[in-house]
Amino acid sequence: MAQIEVNGGVVEYELFGAEGGDVVTVTPGGRFSKDYPGVRPFAEALAEAGKRVLIWDRPNTGLSDVQLYGATESHMRADTLAAIVRDMNLGPVFALGGSGGARDSIVFAIEHPQLVRKLVVWSIVGGAFSSMSLAGVYVMNEIRTVRRRGIEGVLEQRGPAGSWADLVDVNPRNRQRLRDIGAEEFERVMWRWLEAYVPKANESIPGVPDHQMRTIAVPTLIVRGGENDIDHPKRTSLEVHSLISGSTLIDPPWPEDAWERAQAARDAGHGSIFDPWMDAVPTFLDFMDGRTQ
Repeated sequence: MAQIEVNGGVVEYELFGAEGGDVVTVTPGGRFSKDYPGVRPFAEALAEAGKRVLIWDRPNTGLSDVQLYGATESHMRADTLAAIVRDMNLGPVFALGGSGGARDSIVFAIEHPQLVRKLVVWSIVGGAFSSMSLAGVYVMNEIRTVRRRGIEGVLEQRGPAGSWADLVDVNPRNRQRLRDIGAEEFERVMWRWLEAYVPKANESIPGVPDHQMRTIAVPTLIVRGGENDIDHPKRTSLEVHSLISGSTLIDPPWPEDAWERAQAARDAGHGSIFDPWMDAVPTFLDFMDGRTQ
């Protein structure tokens, strides 16, 4: 593991694989870290195929520092990734991301097109149900807590993996960082980030206007959402495909109900929601290496 300071915060990352290999950035979803089960095996499989792979703890995940800025959390993370790629002279890169990582990678391609060689995204969140679900998981409880109990309440708040208390537990610096941010600024940013999750007619994915999606000009591979996946709807993947000119839409390289199966396995105490990613390694390598369009 290594560290790099980006925009006033420390980011934990790992870069492994063949020296001189094509650089691939892997960005998972949620507030899950690079060490969440399923992420590393996927990245290692890409490295074994000759790629140079970057996995990283995005701000507000894993061992990285808490940070609160930007139009949305995805915009903040996209800027963070851009700074890492620039500072380490890694670009242009193959940007890969699933779920929230798909949104982060799409924003990265929009805001920093010169750093992206190809874009690969899957399990894309969009539509009313999944967007509002994310608001409930990542923003609305934060607003309630900070208004009722101030920043000290946020420091103790637990919930989904990657909650603020968890981030303080694994990275004690975050306790003072949150106190320095303070209740007023914390609440201000949460209200701004909440806006991204309010469904809008001109945003197929949260916080990204459709007209910005149309600016993506790099070769893009989009994995269609599962038929019954309400968290990453099929409809959203079709909309993203329609907006990114020249993009390629493929059926899932994993079972149609892989997301539902993976959730059930995780809830039963075995397996990870990211385990299905391994099924996509050959398909993603073919696209990156130009064997498919």
